[in-house]
Amino acid sequence: MPTVLGFEGSANKIGVGVVRDGAVLANPRRTYVTPAGTGFLPGDTARHHRAVVLDLLQEALTEAGLTSQDIDCIAYTKGPGMGAPLVSVAVVARTVAQLWNKPLLGVNHCIGHIEMGRLVTGATSPTVLYVSGGNTQVIAYSEHRYRIFGETIDIAVGNCLDRFARVLKISNDPSPGYNIEQMAKRGKKLVELPYTVKGMDVSFSGILSFIEDVAQRMLATGECTPEDLCFSLQETVFAMLIEITERAMAHCGSQEALVVGGVGCNMRLQEMMETMCRERGARLFATDERFCIDNGAMIAQAGWEMFQAGHRTPLSESGVTQRFRTDEVEVTWRD
Repeated sequence: MPTVLGFEGSANKIGVGVVRDGAVLANPRRTYVTPAGTGFLPGDTARHHRAVVLDLLQEALTEAGLTSQDIDCIAYTKGPGMGAPLVSVAVVARTVAQLWNKPLLGVNHCIGHIEMGRLVTGATSPTVLYVSGGNTQVIAYSEHRYRIFGETIDIAVGNCLDRFARVLKISNDPSPGYNIEQMAKRGKKLVELPYTVKGMDVSFSGILSFIEDVAQRMLATGECTPEDLCFSLQETVFAMLIEITERAMAHCGSQEALVVGGVGCNMRLQEMMETMCRERGARLFATDERFCIDNGAMIAQAGWEMFQAGHRTPLSESGVTQRFRTDEVEVTWRD
């Protein structure tokens, strides 16, 4: 019964999780929140992570009721993500692994999301819509790889939402996406926005540029409200994501769809995905904010799968990389 400790800190969330044979024993998390109208800078985010990571480690062990002797492996996010936060957490993982004399495993952040989603929902072989602040991909498993069928050609959908929130000075607490979702529920008017799907890929930079250009004028003249803009943006970008996910499901003959990543806990996105799946006779799998949003348990779970399959990361190869594609990893733990 291997027990794996996972460190995640690729963006503004830092988490430490403990997983044992499919059971999440602990999963504490902290978020670096900046003032409305601003984003989070790599250096500041890394300082936040360094300040709280040891407290989180102790909190995770206490919550799980374990000591260092009970841990079999240390997993950490190798990438993709922001450089400084990745490094700050990797240094802690390497140090802990050496102090406790445990094997180390560098985990692909995207695969952490997928494996956590599969564990929590019970999905067997789904088409995956992975949507977050740094990534937007439609993925399906085939021949020991998570194959990318479609993706953003510029910015991620979560980044589009975050930067839109800055234009309207929407609060970052608890997150810009959550506050946009709540405001969108009060929207009454659908403002026509650029809809950019290119084959199996999507583009969000044009939508963002359009809103940055017209938002203040439309609000000043009373053409629409901030709530209308939130509603319109969600409806447009989510429809684009549904379109490419459905096309991937048709190509793969899939009867399962799984939504993962921070944007995946948006209830409107889940509702639209559910409608599409129901019309196809397929089934939707989704999780709540405990596991959609970046967390340590997802890294521990992917690490657990890799550990069981015999993977180890030598200290000499335990660096981080800001660019680490989902399809670069050989998935030896699946048939």
